[in-house]
Amino acid sequence: MPQSVAIRCSLNGVEALPAPQALVAVDVIRATTTAVTAVAMGRRCYPVADLQAALRQAASMPDALLAGEIGGVVPEGFMLSNSPAELAALNDRRPVVLLSSSGTRLIDAIRSFPFAYVASFRNYRATIRHLAQRGLPVTMIGAATQGNFRPEDRMCCSWIAAGLIDAGYVAADRRTAALVRQWASASPLALMRSPSVRYLRRSHQLHDLDFILDHFDDVDSAFQISGAEIVGAPPAET
Repeated sequence: MPQSVAIRCSLNGVEALPAPQALVAVDVIRATTTAVTAVAMGRRCYPVADLQAALRQAASMPDALLAGEIGGVVPEGFMLSNSPAELAALNDRRPVVLLSSSGTRLIDAIRSFPFAYVASFRNYRATIRHLAQRGLPVTMIGAATQGNFRPEDRMCCSWIAAGLIDAGYVAADRRTAALVRQWASASPLALMRSPSVRYLRRSHQLHDLDFILDHFDDVDSAFQISGAEIVGAPPAET
């Protein structure tokens, strides 16, 4: 019997999913793109749920780079925002403690699951390959902002779901099937209509939009949540 793939924008009911289950956190603009960029650069990356957790994690790592935002504001003492472009421009390989308003909270919420991943447009094909080889049911979870499932996250989740369906999976429900039909063949430029892009424009952070548009499918690795950090996923057993 084929495995299923579901797309959600809420953690409601995740605890009741049959085990084992692969969960994939997606926050394209910008947390999972920043996290994937950090690990792809050779950095260790520690996503955290809140400011207190960020400060605790950084206190145990004297060379840590604090990166992130709360409500769009970079907290005092942080070196940079939740910005993949700013991070990629740095030449060091310091570990990153990453905080964001929604994405890192989602990552923190699923970290206790044995098969928990992060994905972005940078590594969506590698994520498809890894999950298909792993052969578990998959639930894609977009990091909703104020309850809104943003277009870029719908697109990324749908691209991965479509790839899994091509590999023999089936859509878990009608909503998933409808999202795949709507977004699977969408152009990357479709994300320009997103409220997230309007936010980047208002806040003069279009360098992150340019970075995302310039880095599709350029990281050949899936990334798994392992304890407190994000690591390259080991090869799936076949």
